[in-house]
Amino acid sequence: MVLTVVAVDPVAAQESTVCAAERLPEMISGFFQLTTAVGLMGLVVVWQADSLIELFTMRREQREGLKRHKRTALRSTVILLVLGPLYTVAGSVMNLPLAECVDLVPW
Repeated sequence: MVLTVVAVDPVAAQESTVCAAERLPEMISGFFQLTTAVGLMGLVVVWQADSLIELFTMRREQREGLKRHKRTALRSTVILLVLGPLYTVAGSVMNLPLAECVDLVPW
């Protein structure tokens, strides 16, 4: 019984420290939103550039390579968009300190 109180007490103190840190949750949330926005813009640039190059490509192998590249960029962007909400849900279930006070949903 005493061991559980001693083992749980530092964790409770740590939660309040993370959420009470001055502007730390807002900075983390802003950084995540910024990187998500840059990732979306990167997808648009890669998709448009590959589509433009695809217009002037004659060989079939090159076209297939460009289509693979576009699919990879799309897959990476989907992963980027899913990570924030997934961390928020999983962090809440696992009682992670940052999941309670940081909003990682990009929209």
